[in-house]
Amino acid sequence: MAQVMKGVRVLEVAQFTFVPAAGAILADWGADVIKIEHPVRGDTQRGFVKLGGIETDPNRCPFVEHPNRGKRSVGVDISTPEGMEVIYELAKTADVFLTNYLPNQRQKMKFDIEHIRAVNPNIIYARGSAFGDKGPDRDVGGFDGTAFWNRGGLADAFSPKELGGPISQGVPAFGDSIGGMNIAGGIAAALFHRAQTGEATELDVSLLSTAWWAAGTSIDMGIETNQIMGNRMPQSGGNPGNPLMGNYYCSDGGVINMCTLTPGPHIKSFFTHIGKPELADDERFSEVKALMQNWEAASEIIVAAFAEKDFKYWREHLKTYSGQWAPVQSLLDITSDEQALANDMLFEVESASGGDPIKLVRGPVQFNHEPVKTERAPLASEHTELVLMEMGMEWDKIEELKEKGAIA
Repeated sequence: MAQVMKGVRVLEVAQFTFVPAAGAILADWGADVIKIEHPVRGDTQRGFVKLGGIETDPNRCPFVEHPNRGKRSVGVDISTPEGMEVIYELAKTADVFLTNYLPNQRQKMKFDIEHIRAVNPNIIYARGSAFGDKGPDRDVGGFDGTAFWNRGGLADAFSPKELGGPISQGVPAFGDSIGGMNIAGGIAAALFHRAQTGEATELDVSLLSTAWWAAGTSIDMGIETNQIMGNRMPQSGGNPGNPLMGNYYCSDGGVINMCTLTPGPHIKSFFTHIGKPELADDERFSEVKALMQNWEAASEIIVAAFAEKDFKYWREHLKTYSGQWAPVQSLLDITSDEQALANDMLFEVESASGGDPIKLVRGPVQFNHEPVKTERAPLASEHTELVLMEMGMEWDKIEELKEKGAIA
């Protein structure tokens, strides 16, 4: 894989998934990402062995591997003066400082922007937060479940009103992973700007802003019209006004999503594929305006047609349909999706404990059609001595810091 960030060093003082996911993307792209972890407990997320009722092997933990692959771990107690001296020495060698600690924590332990810029004026300072680095909630912490899913409006948008309340977030680290990609993109832009102008910038990405961007079309439309599109209860049938959009249930319970936004050019192809070619000449359906006016009648016919065959049949049969559609798949289904695998959406890293390789999802950007090649997530403090010696620290000093508990 093209190492587009080779030669860039990132100093990451962050925990959980949101900001570390940005470090993982940069590591995938070739950056040397130094992850700072507590010398005893490591990243708090290392303690997550059960989430959503699913238990994981702590030696093969996806909550650690997904946002930390390809990094080097250095154990430093940033609450101690000696530990912060190590951070400052590392910052002198870094291009990017990456953090998700709250403002009061950054100030208390002296690694806010003014402290890091004091030792390296040319460093790019990147912050990830729940709600942004300005405003009354600047000091309030949060996770993607709070800032992205609920406060960001997505829980409400995805919940049909008939349910009587919002659905819970069913995908852990959903906003975290999207937001991490946003941070990585911002850092890439900041590095380009510095190369062009010599100016080192600071940047912010919040989980709230990530939700706003993800739902931006709906929010913009809501501001303009004072109306928001709502979600519907699950059912087999077309969307009001366009029967070539909607979920249709197959005979075995599988679901095909029709998503033909502009049905006009596809009317003949569609009715032919559902075994009703004569309907393409029916005056109720043959032209777009008539089809949209008679969408309920068309929907009833289409519901019945899909119900005659199973999911496997429709998935194969619709491959020659001229319009847009998709099989509704689970998150396990997509791990064997031929198209996804053809585009290298999974890659493998070795397991620290041996055994089978660990399969991970690659980031959404691919360079030169090449698959990701990177290493597993580090063990906590795995690279402390190596990294400190690389920057010129003598072994006696390393031993002294270890005795004081400042490093591990």
